[in-house]
Amino acid sequence: MKYLLMQVMALGLTLSVHAQKAAVFTVEGKAIKGYDPVSFFTDGLAQKGLDSLHCEWNHAIWLFATAENRDSFKKAPEKYAPQYGGYCAYGAADGHKAPTETDTWSIVDGKLYFNYNKKVRQYWEKDRGNLIKKADANWPAIKDRE
Repeated sequence: MKYLLMQVMALGLTLSVHAQKAAVFTVEGKAIKGYDPVSFFTDGLAQKGLDSLHCEWNHAIWLFATAENRDSFKKAPEKYAPQYGGYCAYGAADGHKAPTETDTWSIVDGKLYFNYNKKVRQYWEKDRGNLIKKADANWPAIKDRE
């Protein structure tokens, strides 16, 4: 029981340390931890962006692997940017923001989603249709909250 309590406390501390008031989850000002949002769609993989290929959108810096990807993003950022600002889709469904890991990505109905970690992604995958509906409903109220 003590072990479980300590895990819950550690998770709470981690979430509060990583909590952001910004609508886009960033690490050192970079959205998606510096990964190219377009490459998830075009190449089907998480690809690091280059500092030299960037643009600012929605108060975050977005990096890209190619100039073509950067230009595509600039033309239609909503098409490529992750849902819920890159915060955890499962967490948004539960009414809060949580940081994410880049290797937890999914594209569902042409939209990019991330989760807190691979274990949470497994839970999300089991009921993602309903969880997306809940997260969509919750997001306007939580997007600017810490």
